[in-house]
Amino acid sequence: MAEKSAQTIFIVEDDQDLNGAYHMILESSGYDVTVAFNGKEALEKLSSMVEPPRIIFLDLRMPVLDGIGFLKEYNAPAHPETTVVVFSNYDAQKEVDEAYELGASRYVLKARATPNELVRIVRDIMSD
Repeated sequence: MAEKSAQTIFIVEDDQDLNGAYHMILESSGYDVTVAFNGKEALEKLSSMVEPPRIIFLDLRMPVLDGIGFLKEYNAPAHPETTVVVFSNYDAQKEVDEAYELGASRYVLKARATPNELVRIVRDIMSD
């Protein structure tokens, strides 16, 4: 079980199509994937997880609780076992800078997140 949890990826994305696509791509690559559609739902799911995810892919702009709000409540520096990767399709430099200040490790432009690129990012993080 511990081995599987080391491979867990958590996708927090409000766009149902993207969320489903990311889930399918990563699960077919052998990863255990959990999804949420906003920051509030993500925090609720995280609180019930036995082991933290290895990676959180976090959309910055979502309803209910956005990515910045999530990061403020999640307190990423208190979870060094988890790498937070923020992504957005918008010109969001202010939000990206704030996300880094709140503990995010990487930023990915969604438009450039091809299936191969997404898997490469995950493999790079998992090998660190």
